[in-house]
Amino acid sequence: MALPLPKVTLVDYGPDEAAMVRYRAEGRERAMALGNRGPIRFDGQGNLHPDILDAYWRCGFYVFEGVLKPDELDDIERDVADLLERAPTERGGKLDRHGRPALGTDCKARNLFMVKPLSDAYGGTDFANGRHPAKMAEPAPPPDAPSHVPQVVLGSLQFSDACLRLYGHPQLLQVAAAINGPDFTPFNESVWVKHPGLGGSVAWHQDGWTHWESSELDADTHGFNFMAQLYGCTPANGLWVVPGSHARGKLDIKAMVEAAGCDRLPDAVPLVCAAGDVAICNRQAIHGSFANTSADVRVSINFGFHRRASVLGVTSGGVHNKVAVYDEDRIRQRSRLIAYAIDARRQRFPDERPYRYQPFATEADQWRWTASTKAEIKDYNLLDLGI
Repeated sequence: MALPLPKVTLVDYGPDEAAMVRYRAEGRERAMALGNRGPIRFDGQGNLHPDILDAYWRCGFYVFEGVLKPDELDDIERDVADLLERAPTERGGKLDRHGRPALGTDCKARNLFMVKPLSDAYGGTDFANGRHPAKMAEPAPPPDAPSHVPQVVLGSLQFSDACLRLYGHPQLLQVAAAINGPDFTPFNESVWVKHPGLGGSVAWHQDGWTHWESSELDADTHGFNFMAQLYGCTPANGLWVVPGSHARGKLDIKAMVEAAGCDRLPDAVPLVCAAGDVAICNRQAIHGSFANTSADVRVSINFGFHRRASVLGVTSGGVHNKVAVYDEDRIRQRSRLIAYAIDARRQRFPDERPYRYQPFATEADQWRWTASTKAEIKDYNLLDLGI
């Protein structure tokens, strides 16, 4: 199934094109030498293999290869195509191209973000607590480009059953427990689309903002994101990460860019993934992406998790959700999406052994994914646990 993507004339980085080509090639070589990729593996006791944990804590990210099979990728592709069909025809528009109410227009939360082609919408602005301090290069868009293109859909589990089922993937949830403990909590979920020849950049940043000054700050305080790849990703359209930066606290990204003399940080490496690979990236790692001047689309299904100790009793918000106290009730309400996802996946993949989520282990039978529960989770992302 082809995604409904606009066809445009491809452009390059202009005077920087040759430098970008070299940077991508050298970055790919560095990435493939890190030793932080391979299938999900567990030891004889069912624990995540220590080699994977060692590589993750050393690099701040890991590429799990071959996690998603063709049938699940087909499900996701159909849902992503539907999301794009339902996108508004213009930024702030209320109707899609078929004249129907556009995606998320009946929601309280803002769910769809659109950007100007090949632009950096966040760099050098106050967006998200100013965590994107340096602007990325913005290649000139092609003359036949639309004014804006969809970039990210938030609260994606309410719009896509396939994304919800992926959220309940038993091995990925087992990885989450290995890193954040069996009582891990949700963060938020999204679908990122990097349009070929049009996709905008996301300036270098570290995701966390709440705990940088904490005396208990460590390499896992702000959690992680899974990034499942529908078509794979390349140095041209994928995320780039600075290995090891997750364990160095809050870093001066603006000074790093100034020292580099451009937006090409010299130590960064790209996530290189095939279709069905799932990367895990620490939220404290410096990461970002360049404008996608390539002919390849990148679709990433993102979902993140926290340690319970990082969110319980914390007052936070303002980026992914309104400022609030994350008490036990809020965490429980938000965590019910994990329980629903596990049951939705059980119905679609009955031969799998479902994950047993510890906080709801004694009441798993109460959480059944049905048409009525689908209606219930509308605007669930107002309860996101951003830190």
